[in-house]
Amino acid sequence: MPAQTEWPSTSRPATKVAGGRSGPPPNKPGAPAPTYPSIPLEIPVNRPAADVWKRVGKFCDIGEWLRLPCMITSGKDGEFGAVRTVGAEVLVGKTELSYTYTQTVKEGRPYNLYHGTLEARPVTATTSKLVYTLFFDNSMLADDAAREADKARRTTAFTTALQNMKILAEGGTLPPAPARGGAPPAATPGRGN
Repeated sequence: MPAQTEWPSTSRPATKVAGGRSGPPPNKPGAPAPTYPSIPLEIPVNRPAADVWKRVGKFCDIGEWLRLPCMITSGKDGEFGAVRTVGAEVLVGKTELSYTYTQTVKEGRPYNLYHGTLEARPVTATTSKLVYTLFFDNSMLADDAAREADKARRTTAFTTALQNMKILAEGGTLPPAPARGGAPPAATPGRGN
């Protein structure tokens, strides 16, 4: 039997985090214990998953459905390690109908371990659902009220993103983007609604 490699231990004793769960200890004395909310969102789409993914699943398609400029600044769209301008996000995982990304460390800001996964999941031969899951640490926010407000803001933004993806995937056209801070105009639904 080959010799087993002994790896140096980088583990530290676990600490209690919100809700009494165990988690890794803070990175420095006095730092808050991490809290890891996740935001699972989904929306049904009247198109096959492969067609949905072809329409909204490229890494920089986020620019269209989140209404932000997006460019690939390193690597190639859809390949591991591609970096997009939105959030300086890096593609870290993918399947035929999904991808996962993370945000990079930004100087002067606490790292929040932000990850997102977008998936087109088949439901039937002719329908699917888009599933978007966000995961991050929000322990650096002031208190529980600030953490809940942050989670609500992200939920609203990505629910709108999913609604926009559904419109595009079903053949519709997005209305003009709302003015910053304004309410979005009504969307033009695609065929099959």
